Amino acid sequence: MSVTGPGAEAAITVAALYRFTRFDDPAALRGRLEQACRAAGIRGTLLLAREGINGTIAGRRAGIDAVLAAIRALPDCAALDVKFSTATDMPFHRLKVRLKREIVTMGEPDIDPRRTVGTYVEPQDWNALIADPDTIVIDARNAYEVAAGTFAGAIDPQTATFRDFPAWFRATRERLLGTDRQPRVAMFCTGGIRCEKSTAFLKQEGVDQVYHLRGGILRYLEEVPAADSLWQGECFVFDERVTVGHGLVPGTHSLCRACRRPVSEADRASPQYEPGVSCPACRDERSPAQRAAARERFRQEQLAAARGQRHVGAVPVPGDD
Repeated sequence: MSVTGPGAEAAITVAALYRFTRFDDPAALRGRLEQACRAAGIRGTLLLAREGINGTIAGRRAGIDAVLAAIRALPDCAALDVKFSTATDMPFHRLKVRLKREIVTMGEPDIDPRRTVGTYVEPQDWNALIADPDTIVIDARNAYEVAAGTFAGAIDPQTATFRDFPAWFRATRERLLGTDRQPRVAMFCTGGIRCEKSTAFLKQEGVDQVYHLRGGILRYLEEVPAADSLWQGECFVFDERVTVGHGLVPGTHSLCRACRRPVSEADRASPQYEPGVSCPACRDERSPAQRAAARERFRQEQLAAARGQRHVGAVPVPGDD
């Protein structure tokens, strides 16, 4: 898939968006938003919960603008956070508008980013903050995302899902922060939404100096020149593009269709990699019977693709959790 930065000409506009607000009846909004997306020819995923809206959608720019206008017309959504990129091919197979308990799942019901949150840091100021030896830098993403790329010197919590983050922090807090004067904590994630919650969580846990990257890694890669960047590797995104690099240009990773983790060029050269069946990260997680089933599913997908069809069992890209 060919993907370009926001300023280039391309057929498809990709919009990553979120807004923490209060929806008393998110179910009443679902049909309206789904209808707006279908009328505009938009695909992707939108998540609705009482705490707001989150998602990534793609389509022609006019259609994206129409859907964003519909979302901004919802209660307290005029200031919707949106990050744009472009693609030459549609990065989603279908449209999903889902109701959830949380728009990004942390499992801490008392966390409300509208009430308290960390201090935002603009991409242009981020390098100075994280280069300071008195700053602890924490990657708020999951381990498979960190494996594709992260900021130099960042701590990887090795979480499988975002729900694991609170337990990790509570278990490692004393080792991380010490018992004397607390250091500054700087956090980052893909687009900013997980840091809204994770910095709010740290503030609730009594950490005072908490900062996070405004717009997340995506805005940093868009705005900070590669020559000045402290980013290493590529950024995993939650659609068929898999990863992007500086300027939001195409990354080199593909997607393991068995476990949905990013697969690097080195991974694809491994004897443990079999397209549609396994990669080095998941080979030992699956039994021979599971691998055989995946092999047959992949064969059926290939046959469907040769007929110009999409197999109903095709595995989607994971959501941003």
